[in-house]
Amino acid sequence: MLSTLGRVPGFLVDSYKLRRGKSVLPRLLTYTVTFRCNARCIMCDSWKLQGHNDLGIEEVERIFKQLPCMDGLRLTGGEPFVRNDLLEITELGIKYLKPIGIHITTNGFLTDRIVDLCNKRTRKIPLQVMVSIDGLKEKHNHIRGSSIAFSSAMKTIEELVKFKKQLNLDLAVNQTIVDEEGIEQYEMLRDKLKPLGVRHQMVMAYDSSATYSLERNLDVAPKQIGKFTMFGQIPESKLKRLFDSVEQDLKQLPWWARMAKSYYLKGISERLLGDPGSTSFTNPACVALKSHLRIFPNGDVPTCQFNSKIVGNLRQSTFEELWKSSSAQSQRQWVSKCPGCWAECEVLPSAIYSLDLLRGSA
Repeated sequence: MLSTLGRVPGFLVDSYKLRRGKSVLPRLLTYTVTFRCNARCIMCDSWKLQGHNDLGIEEVERIFKQLPCMDGLRLTGGEPFVRNDLLEITELGIKYLKPIGIHITTNGFLTDRIVDLCNKRTRKIPLQVMVSIDGLKEKHNHIRGSSIAFSSAMKTIEELVKFKKQLNLDLAVNQTIVDEEGIEQYEMLRDKLKPLGVRHQMVMAYDSSATYSLERNLDVAPKQIGKFTMFGQIPESKLKRLFDSVEQDLKQLPWWARMAKSYYLKGISERLLGDPGSTSFTNPACVALKSHLRIFPNGDVPTCQFNSKIVGNLRQSTFEELWKSSSAQSQRQWVSKCPGCWAECEVLPSAIYSLDLLRGSA
């Protein structure tokens, strides 16, 4: 959601306040609409979570009414499209949050629902659909635990790519690298997507996430600056090959995507290929529970991707009460002391609102 840079005045105000330790209202909402999922990914336990207590559409509307306007709205899961009311959620987000852009991450299984939402939503707001594909057929199907994973995702992409301009749609593929084989798969997938004109990017799978763990109130954040534990073991020589390929591919991206992915690549390279004893890692001031608000499916507000400590629940309290609560203040102190992670979904918001992204691109 780098397009949030377009709202320059508020963006600069937030940065000024954050540098001085002052309170700010959130400008980016990551709403996990459900933990339910129709995939069985090897690196994620979301589909194993029990007790689906998702907010109803009336509750979503009541909560959105209380929130400030957002630069960006990210809708994610689980698999967000297993909710048959995702279009209504999207429209409520547009109505009350007035975002500059909307981002939806999907595994691409439910092609008809995805195409329907893209067609029926309010098109004046740009929509980015990020389809997860981790390699060609056999590899992707293995990682996602489904024999239809690859064919379904490709069908979704082929349907959407026909109407990108008419739908005010930015379509991209996100590849999670979980093991050594993923490096060769990166190059093959890139070549398959290139004729379609679909942007291709990658992230490294991390070892564990508090968000998608079966445990709640879990802290699995790094304990030292520059620490990143991969999901699988990959030799440094292979990582260097991957990062070199990605760096070359960045030249083909739009400026805003190139800026974001260059920043991510720099930080992950430092952590996986650099000197472990270094004190100069790229490490933006975190904006979790500040400019970045997360909401879980049942209305819980967690700290961040790697700390699922709940500061309150928006079913049980108003946003204002929660945001000013002692629990939220306590977790903000934890965030301020955290050495810093390198999950893109946390890092890029922090890089944007701390202005570190601009400094890193200078």
